[in-house]
Amino acid sequence: LSFGGTLIGSLGGILATNKLVNHRLEQLEKKVEKHNNLVERMFLVESSAKSAHHRIDELREEIK
Repeated sequence: LSFGGTLIGSLGGILATNKLVNHRLEQLEKKVEKHNNLVERMFLVESSAKSAHHRIDELREEIK
């Protein structure tokens, strides 16, 4: 009887811990995805700014 209670309690604890770990992994995956999207967007912004600076430099050269 004691063994059965211990077994059920241990399995319940393992299942609860497993659920918590899975939940935390899902949250971490969401954060990583947001970070990756931010990195991609910043790359596009930097490329656009670089292009704008080149165009401004070209226009300044034309004015001189």
